[in-house]
Amino acid sequence: MQLFNYFRSSASFRVRIALALKGLAYDYVPVHLLKNEQLKPPFSELTPTHLVPLMKDGEHTLVQSIAIVEYLEETHPTPPLLPADALGRARVRGLAFDVACEIHPLNNLRVLRYLTRELGADEAAKEAWYRHWVEEGLAAIEAQLAGSPATGRCCHGDTPTLADIVLVPQIFNARRMSCRLDHVPTVLRIVDHCMTLDAFVNAQPSACPDAAA
Repeated sequence: MQLFNYFRSSASFRVRIALALKGLAYDYVPVHLLKNEQLKPPFSELTPTHLVPLMKDGEHTLVQSIAIVEYLEETHPTPPLLPADALGRARVRGLAFDVACEIHPLNNLRVLRYLTRELGADEAAKEAWYRHWVEEGLAAIEAQLAGSPATGRCCHGDTPTLADIVLVPQIFNARRMSCRLDHVPTVLRIVDHCMTLDAFVNAQPSACPDAAA
């Protein structure tokens, strides 16, 4: 398997965590987003969306981080990243989608670039936009986690699931952008626990081979 990704991409970080949790080896292929390598061959020829992460498994090309993680779950089911029961799976997916669908799309690189280049937002306005959507979105996740008996050391019980895989990278970016996080203590407790686990530590941005560059 090959994973085309960027070390600071939270979506790429999700897939790296999943691969690490499942103990799967892969070739790390860096795509530097700030240098626009996603828009140039050879990567641009792999996908019309020009987005990372992208995984190649043999002759097959897979896109979108959640779809890739679910593919890994179906092809390598141990250890499981989704609960065994339907309600548990729905809860975990719901928490994951609250980040992947409600927070992250408003704050990825191409959106931030559009705000500044096309709409004329200055740096302060761009950062205010970023922080607003992250802080508001995390507050909704905090309410769900703090109010549920299903929450354990992780988002659902005491072992990592898809929800943790998506939540942890979002907090990394939130901290990098100096977002307010004092209103999400349950979220931070879970993230701190996950970062005691080797799979999360070894997948974090600073551990990536392209981080130094």
